[in-house]
Amino acid sequence: MLLVTGGAGFIGSNLVASLNEAGRTDIVVNDAFGGAGKWRNLGKRQLADVVPPEELISWLDRRKLDAVIHLGAISDTTATDGDLVLATNFRLSLKLLDWCTATRTPFLYASSAATYGDGGQGFDDEWSPAALQRLRPMNLYGFSKHLFDLAIVDRFAKGVKLPPQWAGLKFFNVFGPNEYHKGEMISLVGKRFDEAKAGKTVRLFKSHRDGIGDGEQKRDFIYVDDAVAVVRWLLDTPSVSGIFNVGTGKARSFRDLISAMLRTLGRAPDIEYVNMPPAIRDQYQYFTQAKVENLRKAGYNADFTPLEEGVTRYVTFLNQPDRYR
Repeated sequence: MLLVTGGAGFIGSNLVASLNEAGRTDIVVNDAFGGAGKWRNLGKRQLADVVPPEELISWLDRRKLDAVIHLGAISDTTATDGDLVLATNFRLSLKLLDWCTATRTPFLYASSAATYGDGGQGFDDEWSPAALQRLRPMNLYGFSKHLFDLAIVDRFAKGVKLPPQWAGLKFFNVFGPNEYHKGEMISLVGKRFDEAKAGKTVRLFKSHRDGIGDGEQKRDFIYVDDAVAVVRWLLDTPSVSGIFNVGTGKARSFRDLISAMLRTLGRAPDIEYVNMPPAIRDQYQYFTQAKVENLRKAGYNADFTPLEEGVTRYVTFLNQPDRYR
């Protein structure tokens, strides 16, 4: 039996779908569903159980699991409730780590590219204590993920007992189906698709940094199927532990992303650049690009989906009456 926290969320529901499609139905999802239709992310799936967040720790008592895949988190990069974010993203992660250690259960968890902050220290996923301590996240979400990375690596460095397999995944800019519940945190393709399909001009942020043109802010955009493939590879490769970037290793501009969407819709580039809200300018990342050498050295050799192909696949989903995977 597998436990997937955050299993009704974006990456989590795509992972559940992939596992179901491979024949696994012994999957327990831990998540808060709310009333905004998040359940639809799992509307085509088969599950062994659904555990609400407040019952998770008691539910784990006397359980035996094949692995815990911990993807649940408050992932809003604009979140400001420090107590809630740290309780959810840091302290709960510690409890799950302790449980997996005590029960000898493999533990895979979502870290984030937000731990790299403005990128001033680069995007190298070296996970020695000294390397991690140099990072300066720019928002509360990134800080909470960084704290947990530091905690697990500190245990490793001191020779403290850990699960038989543990792996942190620094996801970069993941996009694809089943992210519709995320509000403002949805990817730009998902956010701008309906207006683009309706023939409207697509708006992007202007650059407020010298030397970077409007729309030339760059991210490492990775299609969700590739993120899921890395998780599944780790599940199948229990000898591999560590912290790994999950990106393509190739930064592309927001202009590239939206132009690919417009081309798929048969439209010419029609982009308007608007001022970035002052509230987010100081914590805005102008460039992210995963170094994926550590993942390759660990043995992961699958190709990553090119940006244009990923956008085309996503637009195909968005064009359907039923947009859910």
